[in-house]
Amino acid sequence: MGELAVIGNAGGDPAVPALIARAGQQAAWRFLEFFTVNIRNPNTRAAYARAAGAFLRWCAGHGIGELGQVQPMHVAAYIETLQAARSAPTVKQHLAGIRMLFDWLVTGQVVPLNPAHAVRGPRYSVSKGSTPVLSSEEATALLTGMNGSTVVGLRDRAIIAVITYTFARVGAVVALTVEDYYPRKKRSWLRLHQKNGKLHEMPCHHRLEDHLDAYIAAAGLRGDRQGPLFRSAISKTGALTGKPTSRTDVWYMVRRRAADAGIETAIGCHTFRATGITDYLTNGGRIEVAQRMAGHANAKTTGLYDRRHDDISVGEWRKLGFDLTGL
Repeated sequence: MGELAVIGNAGGDPAVPALIARAGQQAAWRFLEFFTVNIRNPNTRAAYARAAGAFLRWCAGHGIGELGQVQPMHVAAYIETLQAARSAPTVKQHLAGIRMLFDWLVTGQVVPLNPAHAVRGPRYSVSKGSTPVLSSEEATALLTGMNGSTVVGLRDRAIIAVITYTFARVGAVVALTVEDYYPRKKRSWLRLHQKNGKLHEMPCHHRLEDHLDAYIAAAGLRGDRQGPLFRSAISKTGALTGKPTSRTDVWYMVRRRAADAGIETAIGCHTFRATGITDYLTNGGRIEVAQRMAGHANAKTTGLYDRRHDDISVGEWRKLGFDLTGL
């Protein structure tokens, strides 16, 4: 990652770029504090670190030798350059990271003004998400077709089932401990640690209970209540370790399991979140309840995962009566 190389593998704390270092020790400390003190979410921290590093390297490469020399026109020019190569959401994220960083530097009296404050990003509005969604039949076939004779197979099936039946983000799933799956009033519940420190508890679907119980029994996890629920595996032996599996490992697992099931769509972890929400709404669920289950701040975000009308849209094209076979 160049000047913004990640220190360690857990915190994602950035090193100090040259442009910041030349501004003095106060600027360097303030820069580091922006990521380590101000931003708690590791994903946001990593994304903003990449954005800040890319912009500051761009500045250095365009003859800007001092941090105080950065002007709004420089930020605007960088955003224009970025728009030619990156998607609108990525550009908006970069601009947000740059703007927040300079706000932090301004309040720390490192620079007098925020050069990104007046710069506008690209317009971007969506009414439907781009996450690929499986049909209910495809999702069921994937789960039932997985090999349940190994502990790794049971683990993988349970991971996909948790995402599908709870609409959980993969980050919350890999963070589960054994004690986060617990009984209450003759029903098993899951305690999910969502974004921004939100704690969400919800009852388990009976099929999800079956998948989790089978995995926990095969893995022998009942006695390790404080340990991670979903553990990484030693590839050659198939034995589980005591460490939690990672989001990246889950993504590769999902792609591998989808290929084994003959699913040609390039799906990811979010696919099962969107599939679960769509299936829930198709069967009469309410959008406001889906919003709470998914941990969204508003129903509009949940609506992006609602793909009930995809089949209708495809079906409408069949009404075109043009016969161009002879051309």
